[in-house]
Amino acid sequence: MRAERCVNETHITGLRTDLIVCPQCDAAWSLERPDAGQRAVCGRCGEVLIEPRRKAGKQIIALSLAIAILILAAALFPFLTISVSGATNSVSVLQAALAFSDGPLVLLSLATAALIVFIPLARVLLSLYVLIPIVRDQPPARYAAKAFRLSEALRPWSMAEIFVIGCAVALIKISDLAEVSFGPAFWMFSTLVLLVVVNEAYLCRWSVWNALNKPARS
Repeated sequence: MRAERCVNETHITGLRTDLIVCPQCDAAWSLERPDAGQRAVCGRCGEVLIEPRRKAGKQIIALSLAIAILILAAALFPFLTISVSGATNSVSVLQAALAFSDGPLVLLSLATAALIVFIPLARVLLSLYVLIPIVRDQPPARYAAKAFRLSEALRPWSMAEIFVIGCAVALIKISDLAEVSFGPAFWMFSTLVLLVVVNEAYLCRWSVWNALNKPARS
């Protein structure tokens, strides 16, 4: 079982580098970095504040590369094949998202494509841009802090898992009307969602910000 160490609350007086603020409840705590395998949690709401892992950077980079490859492949390969009365049609994720791109719903089609393909891909590429120099013990890339901040801002808008849930609901509704078979992109997308969950679990955001801020303090 992982040891949990809660850091102590303190008063904020100006800019302090020895404090950490809980992103969930905004409680301020004095900073005490746990060892690898341990974690610091907020004593008010239980939110995990710091959770360093050994070799987590290399694992996150490997997962991010796999996610990027799966996003590109899942967007292009057939996702579903639907057969009705002898007529068969295969569609990819990108084709499904842009199905109404030539009509009045063009903005909705573009937004759907962005939420399930382009924003998740952008987050992965931004993470790689930030993490690769850090893991290689090199100075952070130019504008790395802004890139990581943008990646975090896009996190609520990365909705690949919502797309999978929506597909499951739609398949249940049409299963009595047509014969549906899964294409290779379906399994790629399912694997992609699992890897995204694992990747988020491995990422310790405080550790990334700490690595990015070291040059500024030195």
